[in-house]
Amino acid sequence: MQISIIQAPLSWEHPEANRNYFTQKIQEVSSDTLLVVLPEMFTTGFTMNPHNVAETMDDVTVHWMKSIAKERNFAITGSIVIREDDKYYNRLLFVFPTGEVEFYDKRHGFSLAGEDKVYTRGTNKKIISYLGWKICPFICYDLRFPVFSRFNDDYDLLIYVANWPKPRINAWDALLKARAIENMSYVVGVNRIGEDENNNAYPGHSQVLDYLGNYMIEPLAKEAIATIQLDKETMLANRHKFGFLRDRDTFTLSV
Repeated sequence: MQISIIQAPLSWEHPEANRNYFTQKIQEVSSDTLLVVLPEMFTTGFTMNPHNVAETMDDVTVHWMKSIAKERNFAITGSIVIREDDKYYNRLLFVFPTGEVEFYDKRHGFSLAGEDKVYTRGTNKKIISYLGWKICPFICYDLRFPVFSRFNDDYDLLIYVANWPKPRINAWDALLKARAIENMSYVVGVNRIGEDENNNAYPGHSQVLDYLGNYMIEPLAKEAIATIQLDKETMLANRHKFGFLRDRDTFTLSV
């Protein structure tokens, strides 16, 4: 499966400007791409002001994603701020070429920024089936909690979308590599670049790793579109060859 990742600056709490930006960037994506991955809160930046920017599942950005997915015949994913039943969610949307939508609500609220006080956390790990691939999506801070993402014969690809700041970027790099190695899974990490209104700097480092932790796309430093081909059969052959996952611990996760 060919995927493209878009590492981008984000306009603060300005959904229309960000949608226009990504509309232009997506025009540059290869016609052979089957999945496009955008950053966390790609319409707003990482805001703790959801009342200013929240949308519903029948609002502009969801329709925009559906339109792009249908027109380009690929899936597109990234997270936005969603309001539902008088609650706010940091919600990753996965939009299929058919216009069907599946979603994952961020499980781990970033308490250092007060996200856990503003957004309702998700409770369920999500596995999305797409073109014979089982995809497990997560959002930013989820990366620090390996138990929730632990492989249990349930996915082929991990996706992390993020607004991960510069002071802790070494952790981003190290943990993405760890998730790939320990789960013998492809890992895609898409972060933003630039600065937000809170003077947080974001250095990017979007990347793709294979099931042994090798870089397929090395950490990106600038605004960029990067495309890579993933080979599921080779990954499965290596899982079988090495057998590391057969020796993993079993556990029950309480959510």
